[in-house]
Amino acid sequence: MSDLNNNVLSVTSLAQLSEYANGKVVELPPFAEDQPFVARLRRPSLMSLAKAGQIPNTLLEAANSMFLGKEQNKKRDPDSLSKMLDVIEILCEAAFVEPTYDQIKTAGVKLTDEQLVFVFTYTQKGVASLQSFREEQGRAKNHNVGEVVQ
Repeated sequence: MSDLNNNVLSVTSLAQLSEYANGKVVELPPFAEDQPFVARLRRPSLMSLAKAGQIPNTLLEAANSMFLGKEQNKKRDPDSLSKMLDVIEILCEAAFVEPTYDQIKTAGVKLTDEQLVFVFTYTQKGVASLQSFREEQGRAKNHNVGEVVQ
């Protein structure tokens, strides 16, 4: 953390790191206009998931493309969209703390496309990158999606 007045950096405490590891309470895009969705999310590392073998070899190219922000060659792999969604599912399983992604699926809830993209963006870039979601939702519904509630 930096002290803006003195431009002095201080070491992040272990307590702060531990708190960060527990995730943040974040408002995701709603399921419907009157159905907000707030959950505790953490930001797992796509590279760490791949290294730990949590991303199957068949999805590594898709994960790599997503990490680098490159579009996959659809002519070479017609299943690229399906593979990208599989990677996002793996990220969701690692990102959702409360409720867990398994609890969401067991309840029969399917996340919307917008929510899936939101979770991917949040895991890779954090809350600041969600400003476009906030602006888009604000124009449509005057709603602060992506806001950290905690």
